[in-house]
Amino acid sequence: MKKVFYLKTCGTNKKIMADKDLSDWELREIKSEPITKDELAEMYAKTKSYEALFSKKSTQIKARGIDVKSLQEKDFKKLLLDHYSFLKRPVFITDKEIFVGNDKSNLENLTEFFERK
Repeated sequence: MKKVFYLKTCGTNKKIMADKDLSDWELREIKSEPITKDELAEMYAKTKSYEALFSKKSTQIKARGIDVKSLQEKDFKKLLLDHYSFLKRPVFITDKEIFVGNDKSNLENLTEFFERK
């Protein structure tokens, strides 16, 4: 199993995905097809943290008046299932590995993963 969860309107997602061979990956556009409880559980099993999957840059944080510092794991889980923009993206997930977001170290690890293939 190899899946990419992404947002098609996000230029950063497009740029990250553009130079990868994703021909044998399942692509999931999260706005049109939000993540399910089972998919979130699968991501959690690999990260051991809902907060690690949570985008603190989501526009919904300000719109909803959310105090991120006061959130607990159960809150992150609920929000991730509530609105697509709370998922840090893109998320590349395989049977053994997960790559979440667009920070530099994650992108370096993702590039190394694709170079091994």
